[in-house]
Amino acid sequence: MFVASFSRFTGAKFMNICRVYITTPIYYPNDKPHLGHAYTTVLADIVSRWFKLLGCETFFLTGTDEHGLKLQREAEKRGLTPNQFVDEMSRFFVEYWNLLNIEYSRFIRTTDRDHEKTVKYVLNELYRKGYVYKGIYRGWYCAGCEKYFTEKEYIVENGKPTCPVHRRPLEFIEEEAYFLKLSQFKDYVVKILREGNVVFPKQYAEEVLGKIEAEGLQDIAISRPKSRVYWGIELPFDSDYTTYVWIDALLNYLTGIGYPKDLKKFENFWRNSIQFIGKDILWFHTAVWFSLLAMLGIPPPKSLVVHAYLTFKGQKMGKSLGNVVSIDDMVKRYENPEVVRFIIARIANYDKDSEVSWDIYDEIYTNDLVNNFGNLVRRVTVLAQKFLNGVIDRDLDKEFVEVLENLKNKALKSYNELLVSEAVKHALEISHEANAYLNKKEPWRTPNPKPIIYTALEAIRLISLLLYPVMPNTISKLFKAINVEIRKGLEQFNIGYVNRYEVKEAPILFKKIR
Repeated sequence: MFVASFSRFTGAKFMNICRVYITTPIYYPNDKPHLGHAYTTVLADIVSRWFKLLGCETFFLTGTDEHGLKLQREAEKRGLTPNQFVDEMSRFFVEYWNLLNIEYSRFIRTTDRDHEKTVKYVLNELYRKGYVYKGIYRGWYCAGCEKYFTEKEYIVENGKPTCPVHRRPLEFIEEEAYFLKLSQFKDYVVKILREGNVVFPKQYAEEVLGKIEAEGLQDIAISRPKSRVYWGIELPFDSDYTTYVWIDALLNYLTGIGYPKDLKKFENFWRNSIQFIGKDILWFHTAVWFSLLAMLGIPPPKSLVVHAYLTFKGQKMGKSLGNVVSIDDMVKRYENPEVVRFIIARIANYDKDSEVSWDIYDEIYTNDLVNNFGNLVRRVTVLAQKFLNGVIDRDLDKEFVEVLENLKNKALKSYNELLVSEAVKHALEISHEANAYLNKKEPWRTPNPKPIIYTALEAIRLISLLLYPVMPNTISKLFKAINVEIRKGLEQFNIGYVNRYEVKEAPILFKKIR
């Protein structure tokens, strides 16, 4: 299609993009979203808001994955039709993403009519090109994962093959199915993983390579007999079967930006696509997804950003294990939904699992927000009102500018490399240095406090711009208090950018935990 028109970029080269496409996985709506769902979604939203702040046009897609045996069984258990059940449950995701100020461009549901058309179009194309054939599948299946497990993947408990995620016995299934010829694309996938820079961090590419080297790249069953799984999109070439939920789900990324109806829009956004996932769905988003895209003549996403787990006592957080952390509990504890966003940004770790801990989260909130950034804002705005009647014209203390420039540039670099937690850390370092600067300069003792207070306000503005994608409502409230507008583009990150501050109030942004 347009493979040759794509070019690779990493790091700071993101700065020159006009359009950026950000996606999260779509989530099973079998229960309310918890902190694990919020982890991926907030990270993606922060990156989307960052590129918007730079002046890019962004399209941010999230949504719910509404077909398959798991949801079919859950609906039957509750005495509802699957459609009634997913209608009811998907609303919870919309509500919680509104609570957490997730600014998506589209909330897609795999029951949406345009998505069904995309899936059928793609399957017809694959069938027409000869990538689909009929055969017999035999294997151990987990309905919770919607996945077959090989002997090397499942564990044995009480003498039975068991899902390593849900710790439930697997079902042995033998049935006719349609298969997709992934095996033809083994060399292609290996080349992308080995030579490309699509998967970030690189360790996850190595993980998939290791699995392919050990097991090969096997063809995948892409159908389920309607007699067993009726809740799904019918195969366009055989109405006795429904589409395997993972094929259905992966194709949402194409539907979201117009494929195949609006190919111009699709190409413009896909060339700069950033997909966020958790490491548990890595295989489907690499070996399966890259192969599927190649069959359609579409390159892989520009960047597949993989994060590690949130764990509780060493186990991945999940409803089936009963160790989820409630978003409601976190919002109630910190009295501000954007603090949940901040904590996620602060603990975000692509390489290693992060342990869920109220002690850790309380320490982050108290040290970073209450005592560091919040304290700086309160100190400087009180000083501005007390000594300069709240009106402060440009008057830079050049002694402190070099410190600000250095930390600002580190934060910009981190954001443009998608290292959210590093960017936030550098923003907080600016706050720490600014508090130390005030202690050293003591503007309350000097006959001319204006350059100190103006420079400290510039430090606050820089910190706030860097934290704006993380806490947009909180920062907007602060900017209103000091009469500063948030604009688009990098120029506003220049130190000395503001001609005059008019400090209207001295806000207390964060309250101590009760």
